[in-house]
Amino acid sequence: MAILSDKDIKKYLKEGKISIDPLENFEKQIQPSSVDLRIGDEFKGFKIIKKPFIDPKDPEDLDSYMDSMHIEEGESFIIHPNEFALATTYETVKIPDNLVARVEGRSSMGRLGITMHVTAGYIDPGFEGKITLEISNIGKMPVALYPGQRACQIVFETMTSNAEKPYGHPERDSKYMGQTRPESSRIKQDYELRKI
Repeated sequence: MAILSDKDIKKYLKEGKISIDPLENFEKQIQPSSVDLRIGDEFKGFKIIKKPFIDPKDPEDLDSYMDSMHIEEGESFIIHPNEFALATTYETVKIPDNLVARVEGRSSMGRLGITMHVTAGYIDPGFEGKITLEISNIGKMPVALYPGQRACQIVFETMTSNAEKPYGHPERDSKYMGQTRPESSRIKQDYELRKI
């Protein structure tokens, strides 16, 4: 596997092999081997509840644990220490069948104690939609997050060949294809949990 350089990212974007929409500041957002993505204006955070645990098999349980909120332009979402929230990128991305992508946090955010993904930084070939950000504050101070601020970066890697069944393929369980907002976990749709 090889990581695309800024030159190749620009080429793939121009040829329509990769789509990042809107890419409003081409020169500022494209880095030497990645593209900076911005945070969207919708967030999901966990409610304080009295239930003893989250049951991933309960079809009505997962969404009941989270509140959605829309942040107006110029306003901020405050993430407190030890809090976890979901958001999406402002941009919609489309990955071809012969590339994979990874979302990494920006070092400027990391230096504030903010992580942009807990485990789901990997984007399958064929994915199309906004990328869910799993944001945590591991620092000691609350941090303001502003919609439209550059929060993470996407890195593209070539594969040895096109995927036979890319994300979104009819035979694949692509639970988050085409997402446009932060989505709660859809783990209840996993085949092994449906059998239990």
